[in-house]
Amino acid sequence: MTLLGLLLSLSLLAGVWRIMLGPSGADRALGVQLMSTTTIALLVIAADWQDMPVLRDVALVLALLAAVVIAALVQRLRGTGDE
Repeated sequence: MTLLGLLLSLSLLAGVWRIMLGPSGADRALGVQLMSTTTIALLVIAADWQDMPVLRDVALVLALLAAVVIAALVQRLRGTGDE
């Protein structure tokens, strides 16, 4: 469990790096998507590890919000012409 959490934390750092240094808006959008997916995975793992099913519900809500956010980012990128 600890190793998996560490690997997912490294994935979060990679997402932050991509958001900060991404040369284009599309790279930044992928960084946001990576961070949201990783956070959802961490919540699901924590739900099993801590035996707290409510964390699964939080992960599901975040998954829905992540889909809406990435759709909004794509629409914004389409309007600016930033590729």
